[in-house]
Amino acid sequence: MIVELAKLILYAILIVIIAKYILVKILRNLAEIIGLSPKTVGNIAGIATSVPELLTVCFSASSGLLQASVFNIISSNIINFVQYIASIFFSKNQKVLKNKGIQICLLLVMATIVIPIVIEIFSIPMNLYIVPIFLIVFIIFYRINVKMHYQYLQKDDKKLEEKIIKEEVQVRKRGWTVTKYSIYLLITSVTLYIVGNELSVVLNNLGMVFSIPESILGILLGFITSIPELMTFFEAQKHYQQEEKELGVIEASNNLFISNLLNLFIIQSVGIVIYSIFS
Repeated sequence: MIVELAKLILYAILIVIIAKYILVKILRNLAEIIGLSPKTVGNIAGIATSVPELLTVCFSASSGLLQASVFNIISSNIINFVQYIASIFFSKNQKVLKNKGIQICLLLVMATIVIPIVIEIFSIPMNLYIVPIFLIVFIIFYRINVKMHYQYLQKDDKKLEEKIIKEEVQVRKRGWTVTKYSIYLLITSVTLYIVGNELSVVLNNLGMVFSIPESILGILLGFITSIPELMTFFEAQKHYQQEEKELGVIEASNNLFISNLLNLFIIQSVGIVIYSIFS
């Protein structure tokens, strides 16, 4: 038991270190070199920080613990939203939330929290029939976000583009650097995969020893797998200068949106499919 608890703490610390000191820096450097917009950087961060959820959900589902994966997603999405709001107020960027585009984005995020809770309350079966519905809703939500960003936030992207145009970057050097950081990103993702898988094994072992309900197990997984998002939310807003603080909020908002969207509609669907295969 003591050994398993020690492993739990170790893997949690590793996730924090990898997220804060490796993943965030790689994403930031890659974005600056390529000249990506804050929206795109946020999208990439959202995908990268959802890797732990993907791992834990897949492992839980393959072990027959579908309920644990469901609560993992619910708790992850709630925690992500709370962390995002905390990062906004801590960074004193709450005025930016008045932007209608960001408000619509946050409404969609809240929907990714309400939907799984409603499913759980009404005991709606999480089987293969719900997967195509999830995929359709995913596309609808994503399209709404793209349209919203184009309508309300496109001008902020142009601010960054103008800044990048003024900077001289050698094409060859940039090409090699992009390749280098892309390789680093791949290695980091694989590392997160390994750590996340080991973390899932430990939590499942603890659940079996202490007969912890799947719901509690899923919530514990949600807390730990939300650590990378916490790091990227704060880093996004700390990176930009005071006059460009809107860009940091846009990046953090898209990080939150993509992460929650993937968690509920894509990763949960993958978990359902895996559970159906192994059950």
